[in-house]
Amino acid sequence: MKSKHLRKLLLAMLAAVAAVAMAAPAAEAATPAPGYERFSSCPSPAENPATVACIRSVIKSGYFEMGNKKVPISKQMVLSGGVNDEFKFLKATLPPVQQQVPGGVIGLTGLDWLVNFLDIDSLQLFAVTELAGLPVLGEELTLPIKVRLVNPALGKNCYVGTSSNPIILRLTEKTTSPPPPNTPISGKEFEIAEDPATQIITFNNGVLVDNSFAAPGASGCVLTLFGFIPISINSLVNSQSGLPAPAGTNETVQNVDMELTGVHVVYP
Repeated sequence: MKSKHLRKLLLAMLAAVAAVAMAAPAAEAATPAPGYERFSSCPSPAENPATVACIRSVIKSGYFEMGNKKVPISKQMVLSGGVNDEFKFLKATLPPVQQQVPGGVIGLTGLDWLVNFLDIDSLQLFAVTELAGLPVLGEELTLPIKVRLVNPALGKNCYVGTSSNPIILRLTEKTTSPPPPNTPISGKEFEIAEDPATQIITFNNGVLVDNSFAAPGASGCVLTLFGFIPISINSLVNSQSGLPAPAGTNETVQNVDMELTGVHVVYP
């Protein structure tokens, strides 16, 4: 079936999950039951008594466009964790996955000649999305992130967004209302199914979108000359990447599958 009102449906399902959990014996297992290992990032009731449900979301494909760089999501990313009865994440993980940035480092820093002079092995550039706070699942999925740019020429801590100044995505399956020059785009509702044997509810083939977010400038980008002379290249990264980029100039489209089950099922 299709989800017409995702949050209302999730809340109804969560109420059913909570009712079963209240009737079940207190869970004490510190590791997931066999067959539920993929929910291991969900805190058990012993770790956090407020945990009601476990969620695992797989971002299968799509793209992330920020400034003048458009990065395909060519490798799956997995967001998982546990939520309370208001669908606020109590704990969440997003293991690092390197997505290749088209064009590589050449042209990004504006120091092509220096990159070649220093004989830096790799000219490839990768973007790694990291959590910058805990997500919240409401009418949309609010996801605070920061993006690490990976290449030896940029140092080890070159980021767009920080924990104190994150990129805030508000991902929706509905139609967006972005500021100009962006125009509205629409996501796609999930196909929902339930497996009584495993007590896992699946939300498959959904498309979540956002083109209303802002992207801050880069920080921590440092080119080290001769192994000991650090030079900040934040301004060069920003000028070549079109950062900072105001709301209405960025966009992400993500093809997503999601699973939901009660915490008592994972930790019986």
